[in-house]
Amino acid sequence: MDESVNKTLNFIEDIIEEDIRNGKHGGRVHTRFPPEPNGYLHIGHAKSICLNFGLALKYKGKTNLRFDDTNPVTEETEYVESIKQDIQWLGFSWEDREFYASDYFEQLFQFAVQLIKKGKAYVDDLSAEEIAKYKKSPTEAGLESPFRNRNIEENLDLFFKMRDGKFQEGEKVLRAKIDMGSPNMHMRDPILYRILYKPHHRTGTEWCIYPMYDFAHGQSDSIEGITHSICTLEFENHRPLYNWCIENLGIFPSQQIEFARLNLSYTVMSKRKLLQLVRENYVEGWDDPRMPTLCGLRRRGYTPEAIRHFTNLVGIARRDNVIDLALLEFAVREDLNKRATRVMAIFDPLKVILTNYENQIEQLEIENNPEDPEAGKRLVPFGKVLYIEQEDFMENPVDKYFRLTKDGMVRLKGAYIVKCEEIIKDNNGKVIELHCSYIQNSKSGQDQSGLKPKATIHWVEESNAINAELRLYDRLFTVPDPDDQELDFKAFINKDSLVKIKAAKVEPFLKSTKPGNFYQFIRKAYFATDLDSTSENLIFNRTVNLKDSWQKTQDK
Repeated sequence: MDESVNKTLNFIEDIIEEDIRNGKHGGRVHTRFPPEPNGYLHIGHAKSICLNFGLALKYKGKTNLRFDDTNPVTEETEYVESIKQDIQWLGFSWEDREFYASDYFEQLFQFAVQLIKKGKAYVDDLSAEEIAKYKKSPTEAGLESPFRNRNIEENLDLFFKMRDGKFQEGEKVLRAKIDMGSPNMHMRDPILYRILYKPHHRTGTEWCIYPMYDFAHGQSDSIEGITHSICTLEFENHRPLYNWCIENLGIFPSQQIEFARLNLSYTVMSKRKLLQLVRENYVEGWDDPRMPTLCGLRRRGYTPEAIRHFTNLVGIARRDNVIDLALLEFAVREDLNKRATRVMAIFDPLKVILTNYENQIEQLEIENNPEDPEAGKRLVPFGKVLYIEQEDFMENPVDKYFRLTKDGMVRLKGAYIVKCEEIIKDNNGKVIELHCSYIQNSKSGQDQSGLKPKATIHWVEESNAINAELRLYDRLFTVPDPDDQELDFKAFINKDSLVKIKAAKVEPFLKSTKPGNFYQFIRKAYFATDLDSTSENLIFNRTVNLKDSWQKTQDK
């Protein structure tokens, strides 16, 4: 995992190395990744995963996987399993350290009791709307609840009755007793516990009160002995409460450190908005290859190596910024260029008949990947009838068009030089067939013709060609920041984010492809075999173009 760690220290590494030098926590480094099991992980989570696990690997420490399952309304076992799969796919292991906030429900309850006994927490009868009203605004002091000064015995009695199910949802909450005049709104007597009569995915109906995130988070870190609790910048204002709880409970002093979350252009990563895209059928599910979810990126053909490399390129910042999606695509392209087998696929077939070629099949050797000397070669059938791309022939060529024309010549990739001699058209005047001759002594690697055509094009032999469906995925939004608009973000959905080609022709090498295999379709793009692909119904997803052509398209 060395690629996930920058050579130059980021500010979090500076903090860790200073702690190690000072012997803090005995030089121990223990991080955690604490996802909420209420949705699928996306590329933003990948940055946090790579950071937490990468730091532990670098400093020979440990990383816990802890599910923050404190809200039974939104949590499902399905999400737990998908999160574990995504982390493992990225190449990380939490070994035997899989924990849940629900593991600590009893201990968290006792922590709350401890705060009540110290006069640091109280049961409040105000409704959620009243609590918000009493807090006022950051520019004016809040009002104390009329129930704030209940005595310790009454608060304990009410809190235990809350646990025993004696009250309705919303009837009472437990609040920390801090400072209603604090400029930090999170310190104005925040809610620690609320009543929820919803079965929990792990504890069933054992509990009807659940800790709030701000209460469970820091205490769970402390219980697990987490030395560096790394979270995104939106929790910076929560840190004083995190520290207040630790100090007033007298427990292990985990340290919260905030970094800038990953914001990606042409992308939304709000769970609410992603859920809208799925529920309103703008995409075909959470693993739709246009989604920024890790399962979507995986289906599209993004590799874990590329994503780890991308997070390394992005680095760790203290303040929010927006990363160009082109950088992620560059990382994917750079990884696939080194490893993807080059194959030939015809998107828009045009038949070519080699009039002077015998009616036989010749097996030609073609290299699998010029970037990888160990990739070897494969045999590709060549014959009298071929397919080429429609765009690789032009009857009336424009200036600097070097591909096939009437009476013109091109080299067929790994094969022979051919010359176009006759054009066949249908009743509408569309070119449907070319009659060409091949130059016999022009075979690649053995060329003695002395001819030097200016272009090489790809092809597929007709009798061995396999039909395939190609799904050309592109960016889901047409503007760099779909979140920063006055209109609904869905108004900027790219109507051409998916184009399906049903009648493509691919070489027989792809007959045995498996879901997840990736290739470079020569002169076209990188593709991955889709999860629904079978040997009888090949489906390939475009992962990324061979070069960044998006901006050029947008500028036209």
